[in-house]
Amino acid sequence: MSTALAKTSAEEALGVSLPDRRMEEWRWTDLRARLNKAYAPVVGSANAADIDRLLATAPFAKLTNHRVVFVNGKFDARRSILAGLDFSGSVAPRPTVDDPVIDINSSLKPEGLTLRFDGQTTELVEIVHVAVAPLKAMAIRNRIEVAEGASASIIETFVGEGDYVMNAVTEISVGKGARLDRLKVERDAAESTHLSHVIYELAENSRLNDITLTNGAVLNRQNGNCNFNGPHAEAKISGAYLLKGKQHADTRLVINHAVPNCTSREMFKIVLDDNARGIFQGKVVVARDAQKTDGKQSSHALLLSENAEFDAKPELEIYADDVVCGHGATAGDINHDHMFYLQSRGIPEAEAKSLLIAAFVGEVFDLVADEGAQAALVDIAAQRLVKA
Repeated sequence: MSTALAKTSAEEALGVSLPDRRMEEWRWTDLRARLNKAYAPVVGSANAADIDRLLATAPFAKLTNHRVVFVNGKFDARRSILAGLDFSGSVAPRPTVDDPVIDINSSLKPEGLTLRFDGQTTELVEIVHVAVAPLKAMAIRNRIEVAEGASASIIETFVGEGDYVMNAVTEISVGKGARLDRLKVERDAAESTHLSHVIYELAENSRLNDITLTNGAVLNRQNGNCNFNGPHAEAKISGAYLLKGKQHADTRLVINHAVPNCTSREMFKIVLDDNARGIFQGKVVVARDAQKTDGKQSSHALLLSENAEFDAKPELEIYADDVVCGHGATAGDINHDHMFYLQSRGIPEAEAKSLLIAAFVGEVFDLVADEGAQAALVDIAAQRLVKA
């Protein structure tokens, strides 16, 4: 007797089977149960006034003279500022990683660009995704290439309104001796679903500094694979959640140390209020030949409500014997001694909470290379409602 489940309306519309809690990597995020509407692919264009209004909410416009704009998953050349950029309209081929997010992305026939950086220094580039398509699903597949010895700085921002599904797959290659600083800010609409998968390929002596702020969508699943392909490379992948209400965010990150003498650091700071739920699943795999690996991961949650929930699943899979690897996870509420200290000096309770939250996530924001982007992140955090 067949045990196959009847397709849901979302599966029929998307043309794929969605993961559910019976799959180990998805046991905290039952996408099949949560995506319960017929999110059909986007057809047609959005209202110009709506696009411009949402584009104006992207917080980094004043920091850069280069901007790549996507609207409902489609490249918008008119609103982009491309002078000086090396790009093509070729969409990256389907990644070899087996993942439901990529399956959904492929089923939606994504558009995208390939951005190439081959100079010693490059001005900051912003990629902005605007979504104005209620009950629609949209997909983007971009590729970022940083050539040998080059340096690049990218900010990727997601904004929108309405109930939609945003699916973004990004492939990143950092060449020998190259460096990439990347900041992703997820500020999708409060009713939306954000799905993403990023794949990093790091060559010898390359440097990656990647930070993600998650605080928009009601449902968020972000996957990542970081592959060390050459020795003496370094990756710092960090993130901050600022969640409230019934927001749910789940990050699954796999670091593959396939070669010796590489360093990886993952640090996630998670702030949860009301009935919000945050999940971090981090896995470090060290191959037999990857001696002298230095790999560490940590996830720390600040629970502002008794109903908030944090789940952590740190993993180490080590086949080499000369390595330094470790992981740690903590969860707790605001330090009451610190609150008492601030209030005793005349600071109101809500403001004292904001200061402590800012200090908690500030360790992640401090890793952002651009000072202007750092300041914008602090402003975003300050705008989050903190109940007295």
